[in-house]
Amino acid sequence: MKLKAIRVKTRYWRPGTDYVKVVVDAVGKIIQDGDIVTVSEKAISTAKGLVIDESNFQAGRLAKFLASFWMRRIWGGPLGYLTKLREKNLRRLRGYPEAEGSVHKQVCLLEVGLLQSLRHYSEGGIDASNLPYALVSLPLQDPEGCAAEMKDALSRGGKSVSVLIVDGDSTFSRRNLHVSPRRVQTDGLIHIGGFLTFVVGRALGFRSRSTPIALSGRSMNPDWALTLANVAHRVRGHGAGMTVWDMKEKLGVGFTSVTWDMLEGIDHYPIVILRKI
Repeated sequence: MKLKAIRVKTRYWRPGTDYVKVVVDAVGKIIQDGDIVTVSEKAISTAKGLVIDESNFQAGRLAKFLASFWMRRIWGGPLGYLTKLREKNLRRLRGYPEAEGSVHKQVCLLEVGLLQSLRHYSEGGIDASNLPYALVSLPLQDPEGCAAEMKDALSRGGKSVSVLIVDGDSTFSRRNLHVSPRRVQTDGLIHIGGFLTFVVGRALGFRSRSTPIALSGRSMNPDWALTLANVAHRVRGHGAGMTVWDMKEKLGVGFTSVTWDMLEGIDHYPIVILRKI
């Protein structure tokens, strides 16, 4: 089966953005019956104001241990090699910033717990890329409701479409086994706990695809949902950067020196329409 992917450019979604209206205005004249409108979870979380300013937090001992020894020595060493990380990423982990990193791990411990905080990035859906200063986004609390809200708004235009919310973090598959990085409501996806999903999936060579967080519309099997999520994520691109390191290098500033204006000057494609052809 062939797919046509149409990425849709919009302005950057700051907190307070009416993302439902933005989606309807952006795709209302493009969509056709049967289309699947995919939307970035990160963009929705930011628009809904699900962000935390990490500069307001103080790191405890465990957070400092995770930022220094665990990230630099374990992920930058044996775990990094076991999970086949690229040398570029291993170097970044060995130089993991202790000050900003300790506070980030403290926020992760408070929001998503220890097992997720042991991840080397995207801990439990917490994401610092494409956000300014010391802000990080949190995972959606009701992704199913968000997907349904967008689908209902699009349906009022007379088109029968599905809405899929996508997280770029990887779900790992082997045949009919699909292990997601965190607990989601998508049928057929299971969760085995925190950083173990990534370690097991990468070490054993499972197939890696982006994660479908929520679906509203026509039901689909998990393998097809994963394929759609992966296509959408690849077509969408990464805005200011896939990681905070990429964002820092692209914009030429420090980890917490990115501004709203810098982000608004970069092309963003939070919506991708997928169409069977």
